[in-house]
Amino acid sequence: MTVDEGARTVTPGRAAQELELRRDEFRLAVQLGLVRTVRAGEGERRRVERCEVDRLRAAPDFPAGLRERVRAVGTAEAAALLGITADRFTRLARTGHFSPVRFSLNRYRAVVWMYLAQEVVEFGLACPALLTGRLPLELRERLAAHEDRRPRNWRTRRLGLLLRATEDPWARAAAVASLLDPVQVAEVVDDPYERSHLDRLRPPLPPGTPVGAVAREIAERLTRADEPDEILWHRLSLALALDEARAQRQAPHPGEAPETRVASQVPAIPLIPPISSMPPMPPMPPGASRASAPPPTTDRAVVADRPPGRPAVSDRPQGRPVRSRFLERFRRGRAAGSERPRRRRKPVDWP
Repeated sequence: MTVDEGARTVTPGRAAQELELRRDEFRLAVQLGLVRTVRAGEGERRRVERCEVDRLRAAPDFPAGLRERVRAVGTAEAAALLGITADRFTRLARTGHFSPVRFSLNRYRAVVWMYLAQEVVEFGLACPALLTGRLPLELRERLAAHEDRRPRNWRTRRLGLLLRATEDPWARAAAVASLLDPVQVAEVVDDPYERSHLDRLRPPLPPGTPVGAVAREIAERLTRADEPDEILWHRLSLALALDEARAQRQAPHPGEAPETRVASQVPAIPLIPPISSMPPMPPMPPGASRASAPPPTTDRAVVADRPPGRPAVSDRPQGRPVRSRFLERFRRGRAAGSERPRRRRKPVDWP
């Protein structure tokens, strides 16, 4: 990070302090697009430009307006905002009238959903008929069938946030794949190298995910589609996203040469000539041993000719480079004197 970059940007912690937001509120503001961030240098860290902080602070309703837009409430507080009971709000949320913005697990491992207070208030103004009286018959039938659309609505919101966070087609495909079970992903993506690439780009679990084995399993289950129509929709979306990603570039395969490296510039690998072609060793003088004998000299240069039947490097067809065997790749790396660079595990900075 240069001095100029450090002067025009601030860290997320510093930006949250100047915007008078808590850490979870600032993270939610970034996910919702209320606070724009930029990449810092070559790493995965994100920073906030100074002009972005000044723009938000110059708003006439700062800081109350920004804080209200990222205010998340639970079931009890949301019901109080609408003037209804918590049970009625839960029934409206289960039938899909509210989209949770995040969730957590309490000490009893029960899922606690959080909602944006601004969206709750807007729903009360738009649908006052659902706040009083008996619920419509359709909603009562869906509740009797134990329908709960809160996890699905949260996944839909999360996918939208992930897709808006990147323009890389492979990262967008990885965001869609993160909502599917690995078995479903394997049925759509038959290339194991493409599946490995999608796994490297997979977005992490939401912040605040529990670390306990049982609680983490519950959280991971909530991040995956579980209804047949939802699974089918994401499978089709993944197939379309893969077509778009493949049209731009192919997934990396092991053994492929970098795009900036010319194949004809690969140095020749010296090979040991066959024993039959080596000159005979000179006779040893009397009293000398084979260990003390000088090494044989030859005027023949040890040249690495390619084995018969193997095409030269320049004869390779256009398109994806031919994947060489492990021993040849190892020798090529030793001959070039360069160490194979490691791939970055998380090249995408997810919110």
